[in-house]
Formats: sequence, C-alpha cells, structure tokens
Amino acid sequence: MKTTLALASLVLMALCVSTGFAAKPNIVLLITDDQGYGDLACHGNQVIQTPNLDRLASQSSQLSNYHVAPTCSPTRAALQSGHWTDRAGAWHTIMGRSMLRADEATLGQLLKANGYTTGMFGKWHLGDNYPYRPEDRGYDEVYRHGGGGVGQTPDLWDNAYFDGHYFHNGEIEAADGYCTDVFFNQANQFIKTNAEQGKPFFAYIATNAPHGPLHCPQKYMDMYPDEPKPMAAFYGMITNIDDNVGQTRQLLEDLGIANNTIFIYTTDNGTAAPGKAFNAGMRGKKGSEYEGGHRVPFMCYWPEAGMNVKHVDDHLTHAIDVAPTLLEMVGGQGPKDYQFDGISIASLLKPGTDVDWKDRFLVTDSQRVRDPIKWKQTAVMSQQWRLINGKELYDIQQDPGQKNNVAAQHPEQVAAMRKFYDQWWAELEPTFAKTTEIYLGHPSAPEASLTAHDWIQSSYPPWAQAHIRSGNGNNPKKKPVLHEGHWAVKVIRDGNYEVSVRRWPVEANHPIVASLPPGEDVPGANKAMRTVPGKAIDVTSAVLRINGKDLDEKEVPADATEVTFETRLTAGSHQLSPLFLLKDGGELGAYYTVVRFVGE
Repeated sequence: MKTTLALASLVLMALCVSTGFAAKPNIVLLITDDQGYGDLACHGNQVIQTPNLDRLASQSSQLSNYHVAPTCSPTRAALQSGHWTDRAGAWHTIMGRSMLRADEATLGQLLKANGYTTGMFGKWHLGDNYPYRPEDRGYDEVYRHGGGGVGQTPDLWDNAYFDGHYFHNGEIEAADGYCTDVFFNQANQFIKTNAEQGKPFFAYIATNAPHGPLHCPQKYMDMYPDEPKPMAAFYGMITNIDDNVGQTRQLLEDLGIANNTIFIYTTDNGTAAPGKAFNAGMRGKKGSEYEGGHRVPFMCYWPEAGMNVKHVDDHLTHAIDVAPTLLEMVGGQGPKDYQFDGISIASLLKPGTDVDWKDRFLVTDSQRVRDPIKWKQTAVMSQQWRLINGKELYDIQQDPGQKNNVAAQHPEQVAAMRKFYDQWWAELEPTFAKTTEIYLGHPSAPEASLTAHDWIQSSYPPWAQAHIRSGNGNNPKKKPVLHEGHWAVKVIRDGNYEVSVRRWPVEANHPIVASLPPGEDVPGANKAMRTVPGKAIDVTSAVLRINGKDLDEKEVPADATEVTFETRLTAGSHQLSPLFLLKDGGELGAYYTVVRFVGE
C-alpha cells in the first residue's frame, strides 16, 4: 500500500509539472487546548517529554511572539475568521457567547472555496446548533465532541475521555479508546482518503487535551512518577498528543505528501497546568491578560517552500493573521466583501527573507462576561510595549516577566496605546448588541437541541454534565430561586412547533424527577463528571416561557422523560426560557430542550 500511494503521489507531481501548475499544498493545522508556551521541552521545560514536537520545532519556522486570546472559544473564533474575537461574537466560552456569528467566514469555508476538501476533528467550541456547527461552516468531514470539552453539557451524555460517543457528520457514533487518539485516528483516515484520491485537503485537528478534567491512559501518567498526580496527568495528556503528532507526520511521509503539506502546530491559550509549572519566565496563565495568558507556540513545517529548517521570527503576530496567511500560502483568495482584521505573515515564516516589517498595535482581552466591558483584562501590544488594562506599561523587550510598571516614565506611550484602543473599541462596540441566535425551523435543521451551556444570563449557567447531575443552575442568593436565563433564538419561518423540555438529555432517556446513579470513573487525576450522583428534583410542573411570558403549564408525570408543548412561533428573534416549577415555589430552567418544526 505504501509503495502504491507513493507512486501515485509521484505521478500526480509529474502531471502538475508537465501542465505548468504547482500542486496545491495540503494543510494540517493542529491546535491543542490549554497547553502553554512553556509546556514543551524545546521551550525549556525540563520535565515534560515532547520528542516529536521538539523535532518539529528543530525543522520548522516558528513565531516566538505569537498571541491568541487567553481562553478557548475566543482564540478559535479569531483563528477561523481572521477577525477580532469581540467582533466575531465569541468573547466567552459559555452563555451563548461562544458561537461564531453566522456572517463570519471560517477556514473551512475559505479553503473549500479555493479547491480544498476540508475536515474538522475534535473540539469546535464555536456553536453546537445550526448554523454554527462546523458541518454548517464549510467542513466536509466532521468528527467532534460537543461544547468546550468532553463531558460538558452540550457533549453526548456520560462521555468521559475513554470509549465515548461523538458526532460524526451530525450522527452519533460510538468510539473505542482515548479521545485524543480517536480524533487523530479520524483525521489520519481523512488524510489517507484524500491522498489516495489526489485531492488537496485541509485537516483541522483540535484536541480537547490537555484541558481538564485531567484524564489520560495510565502509561502516560507513569512517565512522570515524581510529579503530583494532577501534573502527571496534565503532562501525560501532552505526551500522548506528542505521540500522535509523530504518527501523523510519519503517515504524511509514508503517503509521499510530507514535502507539500503545510503542517502547523499551535495552542489556544496559556497553560492551565495544575499548580506551579514552568512558564518560560512569563507572568500569568490561562485567562490572564499578562503574557503567560496569551503568548503561545506556533510552528510551521512546509519543505517545498523551504520551511524545513529551524527559523525563529520574533515579530508581533496574532491568531487573526492565520486565515489571510494560509490563503496567501496556497495562492487562494477570500471573499471580495470580507475584510480581515489580520494580515498575512507568510513572509515572516520564510527562512532567509529580509522583511521590512511595520510595527503595529494588537489587542487581546479576557472578557468571559455576558457583554464586553471596556478595558476588562486587556493587553494592547506593540513590538516593544504591553499596556495592561489601560494603566500598566511594560517594556517587554527589557522586562519579559512584566515586573516593572513603567507607565509613569512613558506617558506618551501610554497615551498612544490608549488612543488606539479607544478607536478599536469604538469600532467594535456597536457589534456587541448583535446577539448570536440559534436558528429554529430552518429547512436544513428542522430540529434543534438546546442545552443550558448556552443560557444567556448574568451568572454562569450549568456548562458541565456534573452541574446537571448536581441540579445546579439557579441563583442561590434569591428565595425562591427564579430562572433568569434564556436562549436567544431566531425563528426562520412562521409555523407550528413542538417544544420538548427535559432535565436529562435525550440519550439519557431518564425521568425528569428521578435521581441518576453515578457512572464509572476513568484513568486520570480527576473524577470523571459522570461519577457525580444525579440528584432528584422536586418538580411539580413544566412551563413554556417565551419573551418573558408564560404561555402554557403542564404537570410532570413521575415517569415522564420530557414534557412537550405545542405552540405557534412567528419568524424573528425571540427569548426562549422553558422551565420547571418546584415544590418550594422556585424555578429551574429546563437544562435540555428540543424544538421541532412540525408544519405551517
């Protein structure tokens, strides 16, 4: 098989040469979750074992001053769209603020429009309903978990890193093995299939590891016997990723396509290592506006373009630059009416190129609130300076650990950076009110499955399955507790709809009022979310609340797994907030709700 595939690759290359056209490069883009700049041996970590990523670093063009958002969804929104996260609508990881707006482009759409077969594997975290899923956004092959991690509320019930169930092109599919291995295996099959067919491909591999909970095969934890159990699991998850990187790179070699495949490795935010960890001298970790929260690795290997030797560029770059860069590298074009916030940095990645680079200001922030707040955990960056929260100024060249605030000594620099940010904020602020809405009644998705992860409210909703099991989601400061959240929905067509409200998801098939026994644990340093016992709730009835009005109420039978309302909805924007009434007079939002269009 290897000989046949290699021969096919040579024939394809010869055909391209004879016709005068260069073959489009394939693209493999790997982004890991919660792995920081210092979580690599090649960056000075003396404990972690990452031989394959270290080898990649020794053969790649690297960006040593590459920045992202300090948390998951915001970085992915910028990477996919080439737009500032706050503009793209995904400035949080939950509360309906983790969905990439429908009018934003994605790498899947951009590359598909330029002749690529596209695949997405692992963590999407930019929306779990139409039109925000990767299968709605230009990806031909999709194999993913739900929400922001395995075991979160939108994920398939009782998933726990091993032997799970995942969404494969919209259908639920069982899998054997550890989640990271499963996602890489699916990506590798996609790569093989397209290589055999001679099709240029884009494989977007987005692991949920090493994001917590901290689980991995025991053999990887055993590689770190001197570390506390949580750190051993965190490092073990990364070493498992490293092994998979080695296997995928070897596959590209075996297929004869490694020379003309762009292989990119990066991460989504600073380290979330449990406890004290090596952080390459930076201040802050995941979620921080300081350097350690958003400066991450970026490696690019592409032998055919000369990117197969170690080349390190220190110019200031950002995730918003990735989309325009890839388009330039493959000779593609974006939509004529789509203007990137980023710029192509292809010239910075080219070894031996003398680049005349103009300094610029870039912004990253950690909002994690319902609506963005000006200067909240914000860094305005230039090549030399970091302005933090509009008040603290650091000379990052002289003070990479950000220990000495020199704002008083450089008021003109503070003023210049504040002026830029004020203009930046004024441009983006009008877009904040453009709520990202889940579509109901669209012909491409006549049924929508909504989860509490996307409730819009002031307090954090129950975003993990452990919260659902515990019966969380209320504001404990009020008696009786009232449900304050809602789903922002956009009804696409007038018609009759069924709204089925549930405490447990469809795949759990469990009575609303009943308790649920704990599930089995899996290897790792944390307890699996499914090990939390499911608490019984004293529910009396269910209520259909839309736009703040209670339209109907029904009793909840003891054996009912759902209560279904029939209602007529008009096209347009609505706030949907079905709930359960409790015996104490309180309210509990329906954690799961399925809405079906049933006819005109």
